[in-house]
Amino acid sequence: MSETPLIGDFSPAPDRGLSGARVGVVTFPGTLDDRDASRAVRLAGGTAVSLWHGDHDLQGVDAVIIPGGFSYGDYLRAGAISRFAPLMDQVVDAAKGGLPVLGICNGFQVLTEAHLLPGSMIKNNHLHFICRDQRLRVENAETAWTSEYAAGEEIVVPLKNQDGQYVADEKTLDELEGEGRVAFRYVGTNPNGSRRDIAGITNAAGNVVGLMPHPEHATEAGFGPDFSAAGPVDLRGGTDGLGVFISVLKKIVAGAK
Repeated sequence: MSETPLIGDFSPAPDRGLSGARVGVVTFPGTLDDRDASRAVRLAGGTAVSLWHGDHDLQGVDAVIIPGGFSYGDYLRAGAISRFAPLMDQVVDAAKGGLPVLGICNGFQVLTEAHLLPGSMIKNNHLHFICRDQRLRVENAETAWTSEYAAGEEIVVPLKNQDGQYVADEKTLDELEGEGRVAFRYVGTNPNGSRRDIAGITNAAGNVVGLMPHPEHATEAGFGPDFSAAGPVDLRGGTDGLGVFISVLKKIVAGAK
């Protein structure tokens, strides 16, 4: 399935050599960013595969994205019920075997509940839902999902959450810092009180990444943030998040050779 640009020809042309990479996008009841994540995969050049939470088959995908939303209405805790969905058993096993897995926003919450990533997500420290363009620094550019960036590079992607405060005990935080497992960090303003300005983390192997901001909403020129960390206002920009998806596609294709 090809993508038709929504405005003009301002978005980067996808690399057709990446089309063989199949990325599964999981849908739970209450998921609302699954189509955005699928479109981001296609804009990056890959093939998006829809996965249903109640299934038991990953359909042979090369990577999995758990997108944002309010899975199961965020009852009990954000992500707490989704962790027990039948498909998550397959995701957990595959992730432990090295399958690249990305959790965005609610997906990050699901990954902590599934114990694929340490720590937890709680209510924002100001107790309000927040929606804004957020500046991030890429701290680890060696994961399956960040290799298109340079360590220390700053990007701007949208942020929207109410349970976005990342918390963990000091020992865990020290381990994340010492092992280089902070993948993304908030720059300028900490929007939700996350410990040590952490916006995203990775597991030790680098194949599982969770982040609270939404890179899938910054993949198409003119429809993401109207400025980037590197330059002034650019109404034809806003594609800082595309590198997340290109990163994993290139890793998949390279591994298949």
